[in-house]
Amino acid sequence: MRKTIHIATHQREELIDITQEVQTAVSTSGVQNGLVSVYAQGATAAIMIQENWDESVQADVVHLLQKLIPKGVWLHDAQDGNGDSHLKAGLVGPSETIPLINGKLGLSQWQNIFFCEFDGPRRKRPITCTIIADQGK
Repeated sequence: MRKTIHIATHQREELIDITQEVQTAVSTSGVQNGLVSVYAQGATAAIMIQENWDESVQADVVHLLQKLIPKGVWLHDAQDGNGDSHLKAGLVGPSETIPLINGKLGLSQWQNIFFCEFDGPRRKRPITCTIIADQGK
């Protein structure tokens, strides 16, 4: 099964918790055991599994990437000013795969799924969830 989630972003760079939206897609599928692939459709966005308890961790991720990949110094900036956004998205990666265990996301207590926006704000960012059931017993 495949479901596309759409979210709006509000800052140029931010991490947005999409765990509940992904869990809803899984629940709707009826799959109990298998995998869900969560994929950010966009060259300046990514998906990350990260700490869910302390929001400072998400801020730290953004700040680290800003230090590693500063804005305004890349060749692509001559086209549309977002060379850093493409590099950050490429470094983090467009997808994560999470096991499904008894109809629930197989995340630890301290993990959630985050959409990483590196070129916002955007009114509509698509995220594709592909849900695959185990065939074995």
